[in-house]
Amino acid sequence: MHSFAYRFNTVLTLSGFLLAILCTLASLSDNLNAPSSVNAHIQVLKINRFRKQLNGNDEVFVFIAAEYQTDKNSLNQISLWDHIILEKEQAKLVRQAVTKYPLIDQGSNLRGKQIKLVIHWYIMPRVGRMIEENIVMSEFHLPEAYT
Repeated sequence: MHSFAYRFNTVLTLSGFLLAILCTLASLSDNLNAPSSVNAHIQVLKINRFRKQLNGNDEVFVFIAAEYQTDKNSLNQISLWDHIILEKEQAKLVRQAVTKYPLIDQGSNLRGKQIKLVIHWYIMPRVGRMIEENIVMSEFHLPEAYT
């Protein structure tokens, strides 16, 4: 008859194959569940309604970034605030928040730049493709000289 190692190898191979089939089916099912539009309302950093994005299989990473351009780089981002939404109950973020990470101008690179505040969110399923979306909230111009 077959040895123990041969039988163990057969069971392990079959288990791995079935797991790969299940992961593929879960990934394909993401195409049936199109993400709904998200309404982000920011008023003194008050973020509202990411509940529609969660279906029990994913997490949402939300961050607010200050974006600007330089001669060297077309896109520079400075993260000002972030949060990971693990469950639907955590999806409604209504709080007055101070920036976690301050906007510091090291080397005078931000003087006179046009800054856009953008809210980004990444929908990260346990299995399947990651979805990235963003909304430009506001723009402002920094002064040429600081007082």
